[in-house]
Amino acid sequence: MYYGVEGDKPGASTVDPCDINGAHFKPEIYLSKLIHEKPLTELMDKENDMVRQIKALDSDMQTLVYENYNKFISATDTIRKMKNDFKKMEDEMDHLATNMAAITEFSGNISSTLQDRRQQITKLAGVHSLLKKLQFLFELPSRLKKCLDMKAYSQAVRYYTKAKRVLYQYQHMPSFQGINTDCNMIIEQLRQQLRQQFKDKESSPKQLAECVDLLLELNEPPETLCDEFLSHARQKIDEDLDILDKQIKLQAGEITTTESDRPAQAYLNTPMDILEFVDNGCNGYLSNMCLVIASYKDMFLHRHQEDENLDTIALRKLFIFVNDLMEQYFNFVQRRVQLEKETGDNAILVRALDRFHRRLQAMNKLLPDTDFSAAGLEIVSKAAKDRVAHYLQALKQHFTDCMTDIRQKLAAPRPAGKHDGSANLFQLLGNMQSSVMEQIKSVLNNLQAFTASDITFAMKPYFRGAFCTQDVREGLIVAFIKHICTTCNEFCEFVGDKGSIPPSLLLILARYCSDLETATISYLVSLTEEQFLVEDRQLVTPVSDMLIWGKETAQKLLNHYVRVQGLTISQMLRKSVETRDWLNTIEPRNVRAVMKRVVEDITAIDVQVGQLYEEGVRKERSSDSSRRTHTHSQSQQQRKPPWSYSPSVDNSLISNIQKLFSEKIEIFSAVESSKVSVLTGIIKISLKTFLECVRLRTFGRYGLQQIQVDTHYLQLYLWRFVSDEK
Repeated sequence: MYYGVEGDKPGASTVDPCDINGAHFKPEIYLSKLIHEKPLTELMDKENDMVRQIKALDSDMQTLVYENYNKFISATDTIRKMKNDFKKMEDEMDHLATNMAAITEFSGNISSTLQDRRQQITKLAGVHSLLKKLQFLFELPSRLKKCLDMKAYSQAVRYYTKAKRVLYQYQHMPSFQGINTDCNMIIEQLRQQLRQQFKDKESSPKQLAECVDLLLELNEPPETLCDEFLSHARQKIDEDLDILDKQIKLQAGEITTTESDRPAQAYLNTPMDILEFVDNGCNGYLSNMCLVIASYKDMFLHRHQEDENLDTIALRKLFIFVNDLMEQYFNFVQRRVQLEKETGDNAILVRALDRFHRRLQAMNKLLPDTDFSAAGLEIVSKAAKDRVAHYLQALKQHFTDCMTDIRQKLAAPRPAGKHDGSANLFQLLGNMQSSVMEQIKSVLNNLQAFTASDITFAMKPYFRGAFCTQDVREGLIVAFIKHICTTCNEFCEFVGDKGSIPPSLLLILARYCSDLETATISYLVSLTEEQFLVEDRQLVTPVSDMLIWGKETAQKLLNHYVRVQGLTISQMLRKSVETRDWLNTIEPRNVRAVMKRVVEDITAIDVQVGQLYEEGVRKERSSDSSRRTHTHSQSQQQRKPPWSYSPSVDNSLISNIQKLFSEKIEIFSAVESSKVSVLTGIIKISLKTFLECVRLRTFGRYGLQQIQVDTHYLQLYLWRFVSDEK
């Protein structure tokens, strides 16, 4: 008491070898634990702290010795005096023992003298006790009446149960028969009042428990009381469920907010957020449910009953009651959680789900044979899955918005001082990549709330494994990548329509999918697996498959871009050939304007593609392409043909026909991811169209000359765009 050390509290655990202030302290265990758990810096700080404490304790001990020196001297003197005092005390104790012996002898003499009268006194005491019991019985009706008037029902039942057996045993005697009749009438009134209180909606759970307890003591049928108790409890709990149902309808907009007559209930008429909703359910519905279960078990299960089957019947009724109400509650919670799909922040939702899950675990302790946490965890898993689906839809919409933004910028008029005629595709691509990546990272960061260390359900392996692997990795990241590839593949199905995709957007998407394949997919998957600790990789989509999706989509988009651009230029060439009268044309003075337009358009395409793709590999070409081609033509004409169709056929014509079949060029072949390959593909389609249109027309002299001029112009300007000038 002097040092202020309190005694051990009952029930507290004191056997702790690492408690340095405890009685069971073990230095070796404490030191070993420190060395294993603390880094070197903290160990040094701990050592300095303990040295400082030891010095402080030594100083305190010396101070105590100095301050209490006089007390120590006084205590020595006191002990010396006590030795002398004890000698006197021994003499007094001997004297006391002599007196006690005399008293004992005197008491024995008195007992032997009064022995004859003892039996008479005992008999009188028994008669007195019997008279008191008879007096209690005669006064019992009036006592019971008074207890009823004072509403002291428990006192009345206690009086009656004390006298019931005696009244029943002697009811054949007229006097006892009258008392028994009066008591039964009063007890019947008591039963009626207890049942009335039992059915009263305003009765508290404590009053209900008292009513049931008293009725059971009055030998009421337990099964009937079970049904009545649960029926009454259901009325109270249904009110809590009605509040939850009303909140769901308010949140869904099915009903409107109304003014409440009672200010205390006004908050129930305004929509609650999900955390308030769960708190209201836990503090209202679940609290009352736990109270009902505990009261029911105390009243009907935790008491001695003659019939063991009554416990089984009562427990089965309780299970049916609880399961039915919990099913309704789970339905309400699930409906309310589904209304949270459109919210952006997960913090409140996860906190609400965590409280919901924690409270259900407490319910399991009250009813050990039930497992409500499994049903609750299913709701939590469904909520997490819905959030992932919402975020996936948001990512899809964001990707669509990014493409719409690019289309608007591509369609916007160029500033007056800008003469390149094309938007900065590389900048548009970079903006799209960074925007989509930031959105994905933001979504992953929000979803990490479901796996926080302070969330109880996040530690459950059967939730965490499925959520991280199937929901986040597969349901979000893989599904979004698949959506990107599917959307881009759909763009390749539109050809030549006025509402089709702009070619520049096709080019940007092709490069975007190419970057997905080279870097983005691997980074996103590794980031997801690192943040969400994905361990089970057996039932997941391999990264190699996603890389193939990206590569094939990029190739398809690039091929489609080449085809769209080639068809655009082909339309100009085709119209220019088909709308002219080549038999009656005038002598050519210059290259036709359409050929200049073709070269300008291909130059613009070259600038576009050059913003997103590397140059690529070209075959070596001569410094004078026209001269080389001309020499090549002459050599072909001088070459002796191996066959002749007819002696009258010109050898040069035969040579050109042979050349046409020997130098076959694949027109619609797949292009590589390089500027040269893309331009080569477009020019091949354009020249093939030009060739076929010329082949189907008949030319006069000047018409043929005009074609020769146009062809020579194209030959001069197009060779620098292609990989092989032939």
